Amino acid sequence: MKPNNRLLQWARPEIVALKPYQSAREEFVDDGRKMILLDANENPFDNGVNRYPDPMQKKLKQRLAEAKGVNKEQIYLGNGSDEVLNQLMIAFATPGKDEAIILPPTFGMYQVCADINGVKTIEVPLTKEFQLDVPAILAAQNKRTKMIFIPSPNNPTGNCFAVEDIQQLLEKFNGLVVVDEAYVEFAEDQSILPQLSDYDNLVVVQTFSKAQGLAGVRLGMCFGDPIIIDLMNKVKAPYNINVLTQELVIKRLDEQGHVHKQVHQIRLEKERLVQEIISISFVKNIYPSNANFFLAKVDNSSKRYKQLIERGIVVRNPSKNLNCANTLRITVGTPQENNALISALRTMESE
Repeated sequence: MKPNNRLLQWARPEIVALKPYQSAREEFVDDGRKMILLDANENPFDNGVNRYPDPMQKKLKQRLAEAKGVNKEQIYLGNGSDEVLNQLMIAFATPGKDEAIILPPTFGMYQVCADINGVKTIEVPLTKEFQLDVPAILAAQNKRTKMIFIPSPNNPTGNCFAVEDIQQLLEKFNGLVVVDEAYVEFAEDQSILPQLSDYDNLVVVQTFSKAQGLAGVRLGMCFGDPIIIDLMNKVKAPYNINVLTQELVIKRLDEQGHVHKQVHQIRLEKERLVQEIISISFVKNIYPSNANFFLAKVDNSSKRYKQLIERGIVVRNPSKNLNCANTLRITVGTPQENNALISALRTMESE
């Protein structure tokens, strides 16, 4: 593993030098005593949420560290993964100067974050099999390239990328390798998180929005070298994770047996859906998926999308993405919802 001082060399100099705003709640060390809190101009009458949340989410991070097998100093928490991605861009990419690599077809938020922050993107398409083109990625890098975004399982295609390819990039790419594992619970034993301590430039992003079933709570997790985490903490809002989110996520961590059962059922339902839908006459192909959704090639995606809308079913039409012409991205629903989808697709065969 290469020394961590290169991480500071990659970061924006003004962020390295930044003295972050320190919230009132950070000015003393909470040693468990009952304190009279007259520091933050809060309403003093207790209603459960009248006090500011722990700005560093210490209790939640300790639980996550135990669950994920990492140190709490390797964890940054954001208001959804979108905030995590944006904070990485702010900390490491200088607007109007630095660049990031994205791999179309890919998650559209990477481009949005880059555009918001004035960061140029370099597009290196996936192969026809929707896998990483490692030689092309390495050839596209230059001294201004600060990071690469790799969603695995990929969105919208649903497939995982070969771990060996990601490892090759970690060893040869001179920047942050951000592996976005939003759907990793659906892909058994595919997480690269156990290798976090082996590569100082590895950043792993996960979420409670998908398999964990807490999309409305908005909690994204970022795992990385403590230097990376420290830089992200410098640019975050003082109280970016609210009390209710922290409490609900801690509760969810005690319910992982229930989550695992739901994930298992979703996997079974995906297999059933694929078997049923592949026989539909206008479905040309269904691409392999490690996520809770799959990409289906159809004869006319705009027509089929509208037909489903008319029947009260909403799917995603990602046809504007590279190599995704005439495709529909379909999320696995409940058994009843999946039955309704199958029935609707069959009635559409005659239209």
